[in-house]
Amino acid sequence: MRLNFYEDPGHGWLAVPLLLLERLALLDEISPYSYMRGMLAHLEEDCDASLFLTRARGAGLTITLKEHVCPHQYSRIRNYDHYSPARARAAIGAEALIKKYN
Repeated sequence: MRLNFYEDPGHGWLAVPLLLLERLALLDEISPYSYMRGMLAHLEEDCDASLFLTRARGAGLTITLKEHVCPHQYSRIRNYDHYSPARARAAIGAEALIKKYN
């Protein structure tokens, strides 16, 4: 599985589908230092991304990263909504409803 890793001069984030976090039982373990947009969580590199990678590898998933670097400015990820389990569950539920009625 190939995931995107975004980095600016101060921090980095791993973009992970919310459904994958749900599958790995991580929805309640991600901190509010990570961000969300749509059906993706952008996991902060220090703790949340490491937690995810450990759990994913433990589940037998092979993860490769595609790096995206913004060397001279802050990433727009910093303006996304902060992660919360309730927000993640709401997004997953909304996505399920859209699929059901399309």
